Amino acid sequence: MTASDGFPDASSDDASTFVRASGLVVDEVTSTTLRGHAELGTDHLTAWGTVHGGVYASIVESAGGAGAGAAVTGSGQIAVGIHNATDFLRASTGGRVEVLAEALFQGRSQQLWDVVINQSESGKVLARGQLRLQNVPRPDPAPHA
Repeated sequence: MTASDGFPDASSDDASTFVRASGLVVDEVTSTTLRGHAELGTDHLTAWGTVHGGVYASIVESAGGAGAGAAVTGSGQIAVGIHNATDFLRASTGGRVEVLAEALFQGRSQQLWDVVINQSESGKVLARGQLRLQNVPRPDPAPHA
């Protein structure tokens, strides 16, 4: 998945510093499902040595947003997050995580996505979130200065 597909991920050359820092790599995206993964390491840890909750919240936002964007990409719209509720269920010291985002509701003006982040090794759920998004007209590209 690359920026040319409309959804830059951490492996994309033209991804922003923030997107690269989250570590999320999109493996597959459709209009109703996104599968991805991330390698969480020392850059993602709190002072206490556990993965920062903001990392999980960012992954929920990015995964749900990319999936929702795929759903409206042909209609001249983009999907923007308007509410992110992420629950942190287990502490982790890092490693590979698997990300599954699934559409719960897709309406004309809004979407609701469920995102689950599992530890790859054990399969245990580390965090889960719901992301509500608004479908809005795609803005005109900003002119380059």
